[in-house]
Amino acid sequence: MLKTFHFQDCAQKYVVKNYFYYYLFKFSSALGEEIFYITFLPFTYWNINHDVSRRLIMMWCIVMYIGQVTKDILKWPRPHSPPVVKLEMRAEYGMPSTHAMAATSISFTFCIATINQNKYSLVLGLMAAFVFSTLVCLSRLYTGMHTVLDVIGGTLISAALIALTYPAWDIIDHLMLTSPFCPILSIVVPLLLCYNYPKLEDYSPTRADTTTVLGAGAGATIGFWLNNLYAAPNYPNESLHLNLPPISEMMMVVLAKFLVGVFILLVTRYFIKGMALRVLCSRYQVSVNNLEARRRLEIEVPYKFITYSSVGFSATVLVPLVHDLLGLI
Repeated sequence: MLKTFHFQDCAQKYVVKNYFYYYLFKFSSALGEEIFYITFLPFTYWNINHDVSRRLIMMWCIVMYIGQVTKDILKWPRPHSPPVVKLEMRAEYGMPSTHAMAATSISFTFCIATINQNKYSLVLGLMAAFVFSTLVCLSRLYTGMHTVLDVIGGTLISAALIALTYPAWDIIDHLMLTSPFCPILSIVVPLLLCYNYPKLEDYSPTRADTTTVLGAGAGATIGFWLNNLYAAPNYPNESLHLNLPPISEMMMVVLAKFLVGVFILLVTRYFIKGMALRVLCSRYQVSVNNLEARRRLEIEVPYKFITYSSVGFSATVLVPLVHDLLGLI
């Protein structure tokens, strides 16, 4: 990929020699970022299976929190550039790779959670999970963001977390749906974790990213609880291979659900983020455009948490209601 590089404002110039690998790994890298989470995780809830979606979100929150905290405790630097050419600009530490952790946990959790509900081979499911996670892991090496050890460490931590939590999945899921304390705990526990996040000498976006994940998980969990309590619109909890309509009709419904849902989530994110920032900045008498002020604990944590808990809640409550009104159930 690299032919020559020069320095200009600490950014390296590079020449792409193989566009197939370049776009493959740039795309694969995006599978571990917000654009993937805000589309794939809600998609599983709208179009696949509620049980699977809850387990995916549960493991995503656990894995991402532990991964981000581990980064800021270990403080291992990312690969030096040069000789590595970095295709992304990230300020946080490297070990473990949270892209590798998220890809491993999401793909293998999806396989484990669906294997007993769908008629496909366990070997086929494991192969698909392996290919998905491998592509994301390799993309972190290609883009120069992680060492091999970072990626291996992230993968092993995720595998260990899946193995340790798997026996408790059904218990946690039952409590998530039926416990009267679920809404309170879903807000209080993540906020405590975010406000007590490890402090660093220099600013790192890991606290903000962690708040984003835990906020989305909190909002979705409250939505799950409410849906179970008040019988939300009847999304398919059966496997997709049962009683399917003609494939073209099914694909149109799935696409319509996805587009409507993502549009609502993006609108929710835009308006709630703007409102939360304006209120908090007014409260602390700072400018909304002051980046340093927005990074302060008392502003960053609540505005991120409010924004993404609203997104998670919308994905599990508001979007299904709109789907129901539009006849997309």
